[in-house]
Amino acid sequence: MSYGDAMNARVRSEERRAEIVRAALEVIAERGYRGASLGAVAERVGLTQQGLLHYFPTKDALLVAVLQERDQWDAVPNTRWRMDLLASLVEYNAMRPGIIQTFSALLGESVTEGHPARAYFTDRYVQVRANMAEMLRAEYGDHLPNGLTPERTAPLLVAVMDGLQYQWLLDPESVDMPGAFRDFLTLLGENREDAG
Repeated sequence: MSYGDAMNARVRSEERRAEIVRAALEVIAERGYRGASLGAVAERVGLTQQGLLHYFPTKDALLVAVLQERDQWDAVPNTRWRMDLLASLVEYNAMRPGIIQTFSALLGESVTEGHPARAYFTDRYVQVRANMAEMLRAEYGDHLPNGLTPERTAPLLVAVMDGLQYQWLLDPESVDMPGAFRDFLTLLGENREDAG
């Protein structure tokens, strides 16, 4: 096999892996992780289950690839966040309901004992809270206008982001996810005297 043939085969393999991950995202969004089978993912991309196992030897390996792909799209949790870009991320998320649905389904299921994504989400939230605290400190210093520290506020910020996603997925016509998040950011910056 020539170098060019080897490179073409590698590119085709990477494209096929990406296609499988996209199909897995769709199937998980529709059925949840526990309800998603390798057979359903394989069928969606025109493979046999055995053919899919060539690319992802276990369902857990496919789950890891799905989670890694989602984090690459958001550059989470390995980049430094900025307040001015956070609202843009929420707006971007509103344009990709399938990804948000998959993430939310996996997050909800991961709280059960023994779920293969539990360690991933536990570690991810530790990192995301630390990143959010760092971002809040860069924006406001050691105390926000409401008197809370960045470390006390970070879990609330993450909870609002994830909670808005669930509400928006359930009722997208009634929940303006980007608008509600911008409102929350406004609340973060208000002085206690202004609220009274």
